[in-house]
Amino acid sequence: MTESPGGSANVPSRDRRRFPGISSRSYEHPADRSALVALRKLSGFDTVFKTLSGLLPERSLRLLFLSDSVRVGEQQFAHLNDMLRDACYILDLEKVPPMYVNQDPQPNAMCIGLDEPIIVVTTGLVELLDEEEMRAVIGHEVGHALSGHAVYRTILLFLTNLAMKVAWIPLGNVAIMAIVTALREWFRKSELSADRAGLLVGQDLKASMRGLMKLAGGNHLHEMNVDAFLKQADEYESGGDLRDSVLKILNLLPRSHPFTTVRAAELKKWAESRDYQRIMDGHYPRRDEDKDTSVSDSFRDSAAHYADSVRNSKDPLMGLVRDIAGGAGDLGGKLRDTVFRGGGTRPDGPGGANGSNGTGGTDRPEGS
Repeated sequence: MTESPGGSANVPSRDRRRFPGISSRSYEHPADRSALVALRKLSGFDTVFKTLSGLLPERSLRLLFLSDSVRVGEQQFAHLNDMLRDACYILDLEKVPPMYVNQDPQPNAMCIGLDEPIIVVTTGLVELLDEEEMRAVIGHEVGHALSGHAVYRTILLFLTNLAMKVAWIPLGNVAIMAIVTALREWFRKSELSADRAGLLVGQDLKASMRGLMKLAGGNHLHEMNVDAFLKQADEYESGGDLRDSVLKILNLLPRSHPFTTVRAAELKKWAESRDYQRIMDGHYPRRDEDKDTSVSDSFRDSAAHYADSVRNSKDPLMGLVRDIAGGAGDLGGKLRDTVFRGGGTRPDGPGGANGSNGTGGTDRPEGS
């Protein structure tokens, strides 16, 4: 490195494309983008969160990391400092956010803060990833900062902790958990956005794939294969029946991040898209155009994305949704066939549940 984001020393250590003035809209997932555009356009939104900042433990978090973690800089974790400045230079983020390394064997990274974002990476992550994989992760976190995700991530952390504290009050955490669930759904989409930002910074799809595989299977690359890993994502999406579709939803609800195989498949699909190639060719939305962004256009893009997802999904539940939307004739029969697929003879008429293949039967689902 020899050029900093705002000066004349520290340019990226190898030849990478830079994206002057790039808007986060260029890489944001459609569902993430529509939510953010609406929030940014909401009158008084900034004032509300400025008020909330007095209730949130942001100062406490900053003091905690300052006092009990290692701040990245020229004299501490200098290689991470170089990567951070590279990422800010490439995405044209004028102010480099402070970054800390926190002692924790669990591989993790986050970008939090209301007034100014800070980035935290754990020692487990630093020890797990090589330089190019780490570069993609730091680009991922800088993407969060550029998109303004840190604000909502901080609120999510606060509300999650609050819900735990008031769980003993009857119905005390119902409303809070409803907000937390909605925020988690948004945040999972924001993670897909940040993965794209990480690819724009690292500009090495193989490194991004390796990093995601390591997050799933540890530092055993010689035992793993990218194609086989991506095949898992396809099997996860298309396998099973409606019961499995429901279990997938239930498994996902408490998580802040999408499943790792799904992230890898989504990132590979985006890397092969025309949208990614246009950005790499220098054709992307600029930050100075953000104020003119249409909320309705963003919602249309989001709706179109979800419609396309339903149309192309291999998940059994999404197949049923397509049948409903298409006005399938024998919907009841289709539902019954899908639910009991692989479970032996399906119930025939009202007495089916009392026979050998009803709820008390011994036949196991296919593949179990």
